[in-house]
Amino acid sequence: MTKQALLTEILRLPPEERIELLGEAWDTIAASPEEVAIPEWHVQELERRLAAVDPEFVAWDEVRDRLRRSK
Repeated sequence: MTKQALLTEILRLPPEERIELLGEAWDTIAASPEEVAIPEWHVQELERRLAAVDPEFVAWDEVRDRLRRSK
């Protein structure tokens, strides 16, 4: 089956089932992170951030509050 044919079949599912299918697919990817290549630009950005003289860290609670206020 081609990717396009598979996508066509997936799109025939109700939205709830498509979401469930995506979650299950993501779980299989997350279970084997060593199989997922990390793009070089991700590595470079991480190195840049780690090398920052005065990195800015924001607590999760603050991030969540900001997001809630922006709605």
